[in-house]
Amino acid sequence: MPRPPLPPFDAETAATKARLAEDAWNSRDPERVALAYTPDSIWRNRAEFLTGRAAIIAFLQRKWTRELEYRLIKEVWAWGDVRIAVRFAYEWHDDAGQWYRSYGNENWEFDAEGLMARRIASINDLPIAAAARLFHWPQGRRPDDHPGLSALGL
Repeated sequence: MPRPPLPPFDAETAATKARLAEDAWNSRDPERVALAYTPDSIWRNRAEFLTGRAAIIAFLQRKWTRELEYRLIKEVWAWGDVRIAVRFAYEWHDDAGQWYRSYGNENWEFDAEGLMARRIASINDLPIAAAARLFHWPQGRRPDDHPGLSALGL
C-alpha cells in the first residue's frame, strides 16, 4: 500500500515525510513504525545491522524498553529524488534515572510506493542533567507549536 508523500521529493514533501516519521517514532509503537518500511528494508542503526520488518519491530521493542520517556525531533537536512537526509535529537532516560540527549543523522532511501527501503543511522549519546532537558511535551506526538531543532539551537 502506498505511503505518501511519494518520491520524487521536494522541500515540502521531504519535510512532510520527516514529520510523519517523527510522529510514528514518538508513538513508540514498533508495529506502527515498521509499516513505513519495505518488508525487506535494510537498516544500519549505530553498529547494528537489520533486515526486514520483523527485525525492525524486535529492535524497537528492545530500544523502547531501555530508552524511557523517549521524545524525538527530526529535521530535514537534504533531499533528492528518492532520498532524504535528516538530522535528529531525542531525549530519554535509563532505568537508573540518567537523562540523555541522543544526536544523529539518518540517510533514507524510498521505493516508488513511498516505503523506506534503506535506513542508515549514526547516533551519539550525551548524558545530560534533568534540568538541561529541552523536550517537555507529553508522551506522543510533538505539538505543532513546540520548537524544532534549529529553533532550540540544536
